[in-house]
Amino acid sequence: MRAFTPEGTTGKLRYHELPGEGTPILFVHGLGCSGSSDYPEAATDPALVGHRMLLIDLLGFGFSDRPNDFGYTVEDHARTLIGLMDRLALSSVDLVGHSMGGAIAVAVTAASGERVRRLVLSEPNLDSGGGVFSRPIAAQSEAEYVARGHAEEVRKAIEQGHLTWSGSLAVASPVAVYRGAMSLVRGATPTWRARLTGFTIPRTVIFGANSLPDPDTGRLPGIGVAVRIVPDAGHAMSCDNPSGFAARCGRRWSKRYVRADVSDARRPARRGEM
Repeated sequence: MRAFTPEGTTGKLRYHELPGEGTPILFVHGLGCSGSSDYPEAATDPALVGHRMLLIDLLGFGFSDRPNDFGYTVEDHARTLIGLMDRLALSSVDLVGHSMGGAIAVAVTAASGERVRRLVLSEPNLDSGGGVFSRPIAAQSEAEYVARGHAEEVRKAIEQGHLTWSGSLAVASPVAVYRGAMSLVRGATPTWRARLTGFTIPRTVIFGANSLPDPDTGRLPGIGVAVRIVPDAGHAMSCDNPSGFAARCGRRWSKRYVRADVSDARRPARRGEM
């Protein structure tokens, strides 16, 4: 595992670098997750293997440090990733961002000019207000969440059978989780959705079939954003169905996948998917 110390902090950001060819693919995980736990299976799937890939543990998560002198907002994380791109002299990258990592990937794209060649987002945060995980966290004070709330979230994740999620959440910094949740609830100006709309690079948003219905499966194609559906998966699609996720992150889309995605996006939700 490699390490990088972003400017302005004493903490080390750690990441796996998988050797390969072509434009590097940089994976950005969601709130309470880590690249080292979420992406190894997908990254070694035949759909992606052979590409150079970076699996990031954002500061505060996974194997990375938990510095007290870091803000842990979406924009803070975006700056660290741009710093890593500078350190590695990456003139071009493909970004894959999940949930909060989707918002971070949008922020990186907006701030790095033409360096991002392609953007793939899996169920990203695009609007203020947060999501079902971040909103209850942000409703607490930071002191309350650190003292009691974080342990409660870990307990709930274990009870619900989320083995990977509960493990990565348990080792995450409660401060990082709380401040990340607050950042998602506050949103950004311009919004992450507005920035995504303005990009001219290829853009794809991926949904787990078990997360449907979602209004964005209908409205995103209207602004030129491709929509792909991962079968047999929910929000944690890289863990639920790594092969299906990898196939939809790949650069080339077969007609078989496109037909399946359109069909899945239009179908009504099955019981339990709401």
